[in-house]
Amino acid sequence: MAPRHNNASASVRGLLTFAALALCMAACHKAPTVPTAGVTEVTVTAVTQSDTPVDFEFTAQTQSSREVEIRARVDGFLDKRLYTEGQMVHAGQTLILMDPKPFDAALQTAKGQLAQQQARLTVAKANLARVIPLAAQNALSQRDLDDANGNEKQAQAAVIAALGQVQTAQLNLSYTTIKSPLTGLSSFARQQDGSFVTASASGLLTYVYQLDPMWVNFSISENEMLKYREEVANGHLRFPANSDFEVTLVMADGTEFPNRGRISFTNPAFSTETGTFLVRASFANPQGGLRPGQFVRARVSGASRPNAILVPQRAVLQGAKSHFVWVVDGDSKAHQRVVEVGEWHGDDWFITQGLKPGERVVVDGAIRVAADVPLKIVAAPAAHAALDVPAGGGTGSKEHSSATTATTATQ
Repeated sequence: MAPRHNNASASVRGLLTFAALALCMAACHKAPTVPTAGVTEVTVTAVTQSDTPVDFEFTAQTQSSREVEIRARVDGFLDKRLYTEGQMVHAGQTLILMDPKPFDAALQTAKGQLAQQQARLTVAKANLARVIPLAAQNALSQRDLDDANGNEKQAQAAVIAALGQVQTAQLNLSYTTIKSPLTGLSSFARQQDGSFVTASASGLLTYVYQLDPMWVNFSISENEMLKYREEVANGHLRFPANSDFEVTLVMADGTEFPNRGRISFTNPAFSTETGTFLVRASFANPQGGLRPGQFVRARVSGASRPNAILVPQRAVLQGAKSHFVWVVDGDSKAHQRVVEVGEWHGDDWFITQGLKPGERVVVDGAIRVAADVPLKIVAAPAAHAALDVPAGGGTGSKEHSSATTATTATQ
């Protein structure tokens, strides 16, 4: 039995050896596999220069162009309020009536005193008329003539004083009817019917706010002002002729006020309390859409940056010490370029130094780029192409764009 077992084992070893040789021969005839790395796909934009309009945004607050205090000008009781609080009132409209009876009585007294003085003047004039011819005939002394002249002049002065008292009484009576000096929005009543008011600090009755035009105030810090002046002097910023800026209001809900405004006043001095420079714009507000005290955003348009270079924000990367972009050469290889950036401009970024017109900058895929490695440049996806068009402003910047100057180039 032993020889038969040995023969079977030898047969199994032979089969295994034959199978191993067959696999080795098959492997020798198969081509070797070399792992290959995928080429990085990127989109690029061509660097161009153009005069680019820029906007500046500031936090602002509305203010009535005329805010009038309605006050009592005489002491007395309030009879009746004739306006509805919070409603529009018109120039000359009666707002409040005060009790006129004491003032009417004072007017009658003044008129009576005037009549007395006028009667005395008549007597003085008649007496003087009799004295003059008698004095000319030496029938009366010079002293009598002087007394007669003096009495007549005193009577005239007394009449003038009485006339003044009558006019004062008439004015006081007219002050009992309180009218609005302008067309505007009325405030709430500070005093109720039947209250006794005095022509002093407690005499405030209400306010009337003129709504058309409406003022919008905003402030520019000293640092911002100095920065703008330096950029204008260096030719990096250009203001419109005669500083004729147009102002757009952005409301709290993000909508724009339909009417555009113009800057109507700039304070000649900086505030010693805040260190800011006050600027005021005026807006037509016939429908009363703006109310005093609203907080809005004032977008000032009209300035431009001449020969500006813009690249999409996603093309600019942040290094350890500076910003940089990837510039693609003629062999489709990328080289890192340090750039100096300015403000955001919609979805783009102003590049003040580091790029020249005609160069190509990597936009999409910049984070995967390695230096001196060939790239595959592809067309920008439709979604990214749409992002190149500014939508009204970038977060964290005071400048916004109306058009983009970056164009996408493909190989």
